[in-house]
Amino acid sequence: MGLWDILKIIMQILGGMGTFLVGMKILSENMTKLAHGKLQKMLNRTAKSRIAGVGIGTAMTVLGQSSAFTTVMVVGLVNAGIMTLFQATAIIMGANIGTTLNAWVIALAGSDITAVFLALSAVGVFITMFSKNERVKSIGNVIAAFGLIFVGLKLMSSALSFEEGTPAFEAVSDVLGTIKNPFLLLLLGIVITALVQSSTAVNAIIITMAGLDIMIGGGGNAALYIIIGSNIGTCVTALISSLGASANAKRAALIHFLFNFFGAIIFMIILVCWPGFNDTVLKGIFPAEKGIQATMRIATFHTLFNVINTLLFLPFIKGFVWIADHLVREKKTEEPAAEPPALFTDLDERLLRSPSVALGHLYQETGKVFTYAMNTLDESFDAFLKKDSSAKERVLAKNTELSAINRRAISYLVKLSSSPLMLDEEKTVSSLHYVLNDIMRIGELADNVTKYTDHYVNDRLVFSDEFLEMLQDMYAQIKKLYVLSLATFLFRDFSKLGEVDALEDIIDKDRKKLVSTHIERLNEGKCQPQNSNVFINLVGNLERAADHITFIAHSIEQSH
Repeated sequence: MGLWDILKIIMQILGGMGTFLVGMKILSENMTKLAHGKLQKMLNRTAKSRIAGVGIGTAMTVLGQSSAFTTVMVVGLVNAGIMTLFQATAIIMGANIGTTLNAWVIALAGSDITAVFLALSAVGVFITMFSKNERVKSIGNVIAAFGLIFVGLKLMSSALSFEEGTPAFEAVSDVLGTIKNPFLLLLLGIVITALVQSSTAVNAIIITMAGLDIMIGGGGNAALYIIIGSNIGTCVTALISSLGASANAKRAALIHFLFNFFGAIIFMIILVCWPGFNDTVLKGIFPAEKGIQATMRIATFHTLFNVINTLLFLPFIKGFVWIADHLVREKKTEEPAAEPPALFTDLDERLLRSPSVALGHLYQETGKVFTYAMNTLDESFDAFLKKDSSAKERVLAKNTELSAINRRAISYLVKLSSSPLMLDEEKTVSSLHYVLNDIMRIGELADNVTKYTDHYVNDRLVFSDEFLEMLQDMYAQIKKLYVLSLATFLFRDFSKLGEVDALEDIIDKDRKKLVSTHIERLNEGKCQPQNSNVFINLVGNLERAADHITFIAHSIEQSH
């Protein structure tokens, strides 16, 4: 075999792997789009149940088509404080089971129906080209992605499909047969997986070789050692993603590594002590030396490794959390701050791997910021009633924080916009831009109220008890409107919009009544003319705040 022949084989293998990985990426993105909120709903159900966590992790990985996808996202959720380490550990275990499906799909490449799957790439492309329905287009992309996966596997298979006894076959077998040490094979699996950032790609190569009866490490358990190594190597993605994250996020990534590491130790001991495991057990189930039965042996072992490890370690989740807590210590500088942490600081970019999850988290955080802005308005209004000019600095500080929050949120929304989103998710992203603007307006109106307080105090204005009572009644209605609007926004409850509008009408009438009463009192000489500027502007600003609160409730119509 000449140098050019070797280069052609290498290039074809790389081309096949590239096609395979592109197919996996398209499949992951479109499966996530089709899941459309299901991931968010599953995460919302994470509880103290270990089994539920494993099930959720398995389902998430099947939908995302990657255990690294699930684990990195879980690291992001832990970093954001949305998920506990206990919940994360169960989900990570489930992710390892979910990823075994990929091995079975790859194993099918050795079957007689491969030609059908190869044709899927064209079928999927035609569906995507001619359909105008977004969901149907995503289904077309999923079908095309399956086709690309099998095209990639076919390319790798044909690059390595030498006839037994030929110089090419013997040369490849000699090269792959040189490494026979189990621990070197384990290391090889770790390193290759860490480099390509995909255990599925490594499994694809090993399964393809098994189907062609190309011996690795002289046969026996050799290929299984590489499979074990790939399970450790896939942890690198999560470990890298945890760099610079919180201590808890690092612990989640470490738990993923420990789970696979301890499982690898157990299986390495079994395989080293039982060198005939592959020949006795797996070949006993699938006896053929090559073809689909040979590929099924690798897929079966991969499943056994992950399922058995999960069953073994599931009762010891608290132990994994304890080990991670002691290996990753909180920095001394990470002491709880006296003030509550700034909002939107936990918009973790890892969550962008699942746009629906990221959008759900951002949506909930926006509700918290709405409350923060309303608390700012509360403080400024209470200060007016109490003639407290000192509140101006506190309100100004909160508005400065609101500005910073707004910048962080918009930056995240821009990144989210570049992710694969369903049409209604795109509408939600658009509506959140307007909601954030309404929230900023509420904060600015709170700042205006503090200026009227300054005039109230410095100009020694006098307001009647009747006016102050009417003003408080109006603000009580605004508070009711806020509570109703927040619930409408968070739960997307369209049935409440009528109540929101009715309350907003009451507030409009209250403003008109206050102004007309004030004019009557002016005409009767019961009110000071110098009060008018503060009076009219104050009730006008409060009514405008009610308008923005109403707009936030109605934002759900834009994303419907």
